[in-house]
Amino acid sequence: MTDTANLHIFGIRHHGPGSARSLRQALEELKPDVILVEGPPDAQDVLTLLVHEQMQPPVALLIYAPEQPQYAVYYPFAVFSPEWQAIHYGLTQDVPVRFMDLPQTHQVPPPAPEPKAEDGTEPVTAAKPEPDDNAQSSAGQTVQSETPQLTPDLTALLFHPRRDPLRWIAEAAGYNDSERWWEDMVEHRRDSTDLFAAILEAMTALRAEVEAYTQATQSAVQAAMGAIPTEEAPLTNEPDDAPADGQVTMQDIMLLDPFETKREALREAWMRQTIRAAQKEGFERIAVVCGAWHAPVLADMPPAKEDAALLKNLPKTKVQATWVPWTYGRLCFASGYGAGIESPGWYHHLWNSSDRMAVRWLARVASLLREQDIDASSAHVIEAVRLAESLAALRDRPLPGLPELNEAVQSILCFGSDVPLRLIHEKLIVGETMGQVPEETPAVPLQQDLTREQKRLRFQPEASQKVLDFDLRKPNDLERSHLLHRLNLLGVPWGQVERSGGGKGTFHELWRIQWQPEFAIRIIEAGAWGNTVFEAATALVRDQADRAPDLPALTTLLERVRLANLPIASQHVMQRLQAEAAIAGDVVHLMDALPPLCNILRYGDVRQTDTQMVGHVVDGLVARVCIGLPLACASLNDEAAEEMYQRINNVQAAIGLLQIPEHTATWQATLLGLVDKGNIHGLITGRCCRILLDAGALSTEEAARRMGLALSTASEPAQAAAWIEGFLKGSGMLLLHDERLWQVLDEWVTGLTSEVFPQLLPLLRRTFSTFTPPERRQMGERVKHQKASVKSKATAVTVDNFDTVRAAKVLPIIARLLGVPQAS
Repeated sequence: MTDTANLHIFGIRHHGPGSARSLRQALEELKPDVILVEGPPDAQDVLTLLVHEQMQPPVALLIYAPEQPQYAVYYPFAVFSPEWQAIHYGLTQDVPVRFMDLPQTHQVPPPAPEPKAEDGTEPVTAAKPEPDDNAQSSAGQTVQSETPQLTPDLTALLFHPRRDPLRWIAEAAGYNDSERWWEDMVEHRRDSTDLFAAILEAMTALRAEVEAYTQATQSAVQAAMGAIPTEEAPLTNEPDDAPADGQVTMQDIMLLDPFETKREALREAWMRQTIRAAQKEGFERIAVVCGAWHAPVLADMPPAKEDAALLKNLPKTKVQATWVPWTYGRLCFASGYGAGIESPGWYHHLWNSSDRMAVRWLARVASLLREQDIDASSAHVIEAVRLAESLAALRDRPLPGLPELNEAVQSILCFGSDVPLRLIHEKLIVGETMGQVPEETPAVPLQQDLTREQKRLRFQPEASQKVLDFDLRKPNDLERSHLLHRLNLLGVPWGQVERSGGGKGTFHELWRIQWQPEFAIRIIEAGAWGNTVFEAATALVRDQADRAPDLPALTTLLERVRLANLPIASQHVMQRLQAEAAIAGDVVHLMDALPPLCNILRYGDVRQTDTQMVGHVVDGLVARVCIGLPLACASLNDEAAEEMYQRINNVQAAIGLLQIPEHTATWQATLLGLVDKGNIHGLITGRCCRILLDAGALSTEEAARRMGLALSTASEPAQAAAWIEGFLKGSGMLLLHDERLWQVLDEWVTGLTSEVFPQLLPLLRRTFSTFTPPERRQMGERVKHQKASVKSKATAVTVDNFDTVRAAKVLPIIARLLGVPQAS
């Protein structure tokens, strides 16, 4: 056993304000000559930045592999984190501070070698192995792989004590929540007397119980997975399928160990070795700050050779460390942070409030409600404090906790409603605080360039979500827009466009922005494309253009590049676009590509975009669409016709936007040809006829004639109904103002037989539903007056056999189906 007389173990809870306060007091009393903190030794070189005057928590240590940026680990710190206070104390008192956790250099898997293609020209990217239905066994036989089915009892074992060991103590103390128990016992304490000794004693007893429980659970899980270790084949850190060099990765261990007990054992072994190294250096008062769960195994250490054997042959990968800003929102359990807390803003309040916590908290709540124009008087605050304190007394609690305060707020300040509580949770309980790191913090060149751009444009990142209105006529707003668009291209969605133009003109652009801490690793990944935002976005776009699968993908990319103002990238995309358009044979792709290009050609001058090359491409696309459209519209079913209907509308809008006479004449001639063809779906021919009528290419008489042909008895009823839908869909004013068209439609409807009418009624109802309520009301009025004055020439029944009373009973139903008011 190692001598631990000079050790002082402080078991803490990560991000616990009570633990932090007690730890600070204990360190000031102990005056240690070295402090060992549970954390990554890889970050030792950047540790001194913690006391820099520009460092403002919350922040996080970011450990990443430069060659594999997707493997990154964050170590968040808040001002109320015990580790933060311990490091701050040591650095300000000139006491050596060292991290003692298992370095990430031994936890990141080494990069896999990239195998080359047989011709040796380009590397082949090794894909991650996917589960296969048929897996080959070692004997070479094909076996069916199955996912182990866990029983309810086994599932309960998986998720009960190991995931939350403190729950056992909490339940024994009468709590149903370990968080609440720890908060009452530790976080609300105002003194550190014997606190850490009590934590060590409790954790020692708890670990003994849980370890026995874990062994039984692990055996059950391994049995379900078909991997039970035996005396002949024990579960070691060198499995049978280990690499030839004997190195075992963390993934190997985790696959064999669902509870990660092996990884935890490696971490604790490294901590003990770090402690032994400090003892050998002659330190006499060693303060060890670690998670409470690890405290027992650091206070009672096994022989050093056991830990050395356990740590033998660990893999090693080059990693780098830096500080990045963090937010309280990312400290939450809900954000996926395993060691997170539920209420960072509340814990910040506990740290800053030395007394009268309930009064100060409710005063902040009232102030927030007043900002939202919700009544919150001083009398409300006083009554809420009294209610919270009474609830705490009824529940035998020393002080009101957050649950009591929330109940008091809902009852007194929110008048029983839970809606304002959501705002309080977001703004106060969680909080929107975002940290800041010093300018000299190590960063990749791309991050440094982004920081310079943010400072130059006076556009600092914030954790809170905001909506900004950019006026693109102002240089600063235009450059901000360019920056956000470039970051979006790089996969850093700092902002999302809400709306452009609208009621404020084409020079306005609305953005919804919010900075996320994880953008730091995305910037590191994007740094492979260049050292500045401009260079990286340009290089990435060129690569995406070269790999674009079709013409619509290129046009969409060109639109994004135009918004980002990347001239070199735009030229490359245009060259690719020209080449792809020259060989593209699918009219559908050509039609999808045309509208974005027409938009660029029409409005490119808003952002000073060169549109000459775009114009050449548009000329070619319009000609090829007009040539290929008749064949593409032939023999379509209903679903395909609906899609083509929408594409024709999009192309019509695009060509109308350009207002180029040559393109307009060619397009209208193509639509006229579609109207005259016999094998075109009625939805399309009806729409083409309506477009030509609205453009003045067809007279009203000619349109009525073509409607009569389409609705003649020679046409199929379904085809005729589709023609009506295409002709009238979206607007009924033409029908109301043109007597001839009305008469043609009236004759067709009244001429339908009793067998066909029910079949076409849903389609007619769908068409009428696209009309505005005033249009439908006017149609109802017109039918009412026509009934008394005009008789249709195609009357389906005679007056002699028409039962007026019986027909009147059906009129309300028909009016409801058609969506028109019932005539009285």
